[in-house]
Amino acid sequence: MLGPGKADLLELIAETGSISAAGRRMGMSYKRAWLLVETMNAIFCAPLVESTRGGPKGGGAVLTPEGERVLAAYRRIAARFADAAAPEIRTLAAMLKDIPEGK
Repeated sequence: MLGPGKADLLELIAETGSISAAGRRMGMSYKRAWLLVETMNAIFCAPLVESTRGGPKGGGAVLTPEGERVLAAYRRIAARFADAAAPEIRTLAAMLKDIPEGK
């Protein structure tokens, strides 16, 4: 339903006010970004993103209050997970080969 990529997209939409700008910053096409927004809007009880079509002043997009709540909840879950998993992450990191940068 929601993972790090979708959460980042929501955050960038809130920051840029644009689905296309958010997608560009993530290196994805407008079509892909719009598809992800449509999917999120369809699976939650209320839309997470509200968009307006272009016109003389151009279009735009904003997170709805529900979108802001969903993003905040996801970020809290991710922070708790990172804290709880820190010892295991350090263990795995210590098991990695030293790889020179740029390889």
